Amino acid sequence: MLLKLAVKNILGAGLRSWLSAFVISLALVIVVWNQGILIGFDRQASKDMVDAEYGGGQVWQPAYDPQDLLTFEFAHGPVPEALEGLIAEGRATAILVAQASIYPNGRMRTVVLKGIDPLQKTVVIPSSSLAGGVEDEVPVLLGNRMAKATGLSQGDTVTIRWREPGGSFNALDGRIVALMTTTVPTIDLNILWVPLDRLRAMTRLEGEATYIVLSPAVTPPAGVENWVFKSPDDLLQDIRQLYKTKSIGRNIMFVLLLSLGMLAVFDTQVLSIFRRRKEMGTLMALGFTRGMVIRLFTLEGTLHGVLAAILGAIYGLPLLFYVKKIGFAIPQNWEGFGFALGDKIFPVYGAGLILGTTALVLAVTAVVSFLPTRKIAKLKATDALRGRFS
Repeated sequence: MLLKLAVKNILGAGLRSWLSAFVISLALVIVVWNQGILIGFDRQASKDMVDAEYGGGQVWQPAYDPQDLLTFEFAHGPVPEALEGLIAEGRATAILVAQASIYPNGRMRTVVLKGIDPLQKTVVIPSSSLAGGVEDEVPVLLGNRMAKATGLSQGDTVTIRWREPGGSFNALDGRIVALMTTTVPTIDLNILWVPLDRLRAMTRLEGEATYIVLSPAVTPPAGVENWVFKSPDDLLQDIRQLYKTKSIGRNIMFVLLLSLGMLAVFDTQVLSIFRRRKEMGTLMALGFTRGMVIRLFTLEGTLHGVLAAILGAIYGLPLLFYVKKIGFAIPQNWEGFGFALGDKIFPVYGAGLILGTTALVLAVTAVVSFLPTRKIAKLKATDALRGRFS
C-alpha cells in the first residue's frame, strides 16, 4: 500500500519529480561514462606498453635510470649467466642503451641508441627489419613520431655520432630501413633502434647489456642479485598514478552533480512535508503511525532515484555503448606524455561499474529523503489536520 501511494504521489507531482530525476540521472550517466573512459585508458595503455616494452618485466643494470641520460655511459654490464639461457631460448631479449647525436637536415639532435636482437620475439617491436645491412652503414628502425620530428623517411641516411668508452667520438651513417607505427612513445620519441651486435661493436661493449626484457609469465631466475628486477606493476606505476589522479577529479565532478540532484530531492521533500500537513493528519487519523508516514515520504524521495535510474537506462545506455563501439577520439597533436595512447580510447563499462554506481545513487537518495522526515516524528494528528506542526 505504501509503495502504491508513493508512486501515485510521485507521478502526481508532475514536472517537479521529472526534473529531479533527470538531474540525478545526468550525474549517474556522466560518472559511468567518465569512469569507463579512465578504465579503458588504463587497460589499453597498460597492454600496449607491456606488449611493446615491458613484457613480463625487466632486469636492469644497477646504474640504469631511463630518466637520466648521464647514466647511460655507465649503465651496462655483462649479461648474467642465469639470463643467457633465457635469451638463447627466446624467452628474453637483451637491450643495450647508448647516448648519441644525429644530424638530420643539418640540425643536431640528441637521441638514444637502443640495440636489440633482430630475431627476438619477446616484444612486438618489428626488429626483424634490422637484419642484414652493409658494413659501412647501420640499419636503423624509427618510430612514426620520431620520423615526423626529424623529417626522415624510409631509405634516408643520417649521420650518427657516439662517444666510445675511451672518451673519443666516432661517427657512422645510419640508414632508415623501416618505420614502425606504435602507440608507445617511450620506444619512439628520440629513440633509434639498431641491431644489438652492431651497437656492441660500435661501443666496444661485447656481450654487455643495459637491461633484459623477459617474456610474459617468465620469472626472473636466481643468480642475478647484482641486477634489479622491475615487474610490470613497478614499470606501470606512472599510469596507475595518473589513473588515481584523474579518478579524484572524476569523483569531485560526481559529487557536485549528485549534490545538485540531492538538493532537488531534499527541497522537494521539505516542500511536500510543509504543504501536505493536512494529508499527513488525515493518514494518521485513518490509522497510519508516525513511522508509516515517515516511511511513505522516505519512499517517495527514494523513488526519485529509481526514476533517475530508469531515465538513465533509457538515454544513457545507448549513448554509453555507442561510444564504447566507436571509441573516444584523441586530438591528433596528443603525444601521450610518455603513455601509450592510440587515436581512440575505447571505454570499458562493466556490470559492476553500472550497478555499483546506481546502488550508490539510490542509497544516497534514500538518506537525503529521510532527513527532512524527522520533523514528522513529533507531529500530532490534531495539529496536522489544522495545518500546523507541533
